[in-house]
Amino acid sequence: MARMGGQRRLKALNTPAFWPILRKKYKWTVKPRAGPHPSSMSLPLLIIVRNVLGLADTAREARKIIAEGHIEVDGRIRKDYKYPVGIMDVVRIRDTGEAYRLIPYPVKFFALHPIDGEEAKYKLSLIKDKTTVKRGDVQLNLHDGRNVLIRVQDPRNPVEDKYKTLGSLKITIPEQEVVEYYPFEEGAIAIITGGRNVGRVGRIVEYKKGIRLHRSVVTIEDVRGSKFQTSMDYIFVIGRDKPEISLPEGAWK
Repeated sequence: MARMGGQRRLKALNTPAFWPILRKKYKWTVKPRAGPHPSSMSLPLLIIVRNVLGLADTAREARKIIAEGHIEVDGRIRKDYKYPVGIMDVVRIRDTGEAYRLIPYPVKFFALHPIDGEEAKYKLSLIKDKTTVKRGDVQLNLHDGRNVLIRVQDPRNPVEDKYKTLGSLKITIPEQEVVEYYPFEEGAIAIITGGRNVGRVGRIVEYKKGIRLHRSVVTIEDVRGSKFQTSMDYIFVIGRDKPEISLPEGAWK
């Protein structure tokens, strides 16, 4: 992983390998601001507008487009050109209505996948952690920096506490209302977010928990019947019987 801490500027040669920039042509590039996604797992909004979507030829033009409020991320206008866009975030061009979801992609690591207007109204968020707050309510801490509060009528009733870490929530954006929950379990459909199998999609066949997530092994079977293993650290559940997000052709069926 590239190191980005310390300086306010970022050398192009020190950026993550998946950034679509000309590292040998320019010495410096935009450094993502601290935000909902780690710098090593996100793209600055300026890079998306200029280099990925091709809406601008220069950084100056891209900054103007962003500052004028033409771009939404997860249903909210973002005017900070350094804003970090990460896995499952929805980017929408307000003038045209075109929408894209940032998803893991083989070899490239990340890709903006076009989605329709209905799909742009929700996203999937991975439950990274959860804590019990006042009155026994449960706060779910998600991979994209969100915190969702689940009201629990009776803290002693384990049936109500159904949300587990490594499961995923389907939430509306920007309202952040929980629509559905997809647990991490055998039979669930997942996409791989890192490692040599990044971007592959399949059904969880088996998993063996270790002391830590990166030492836990998950066996996945893709649509062609091929099985492969990956670290539990790289698992992102995207559905129960079928993927709840659209995927590139051939990724699922």
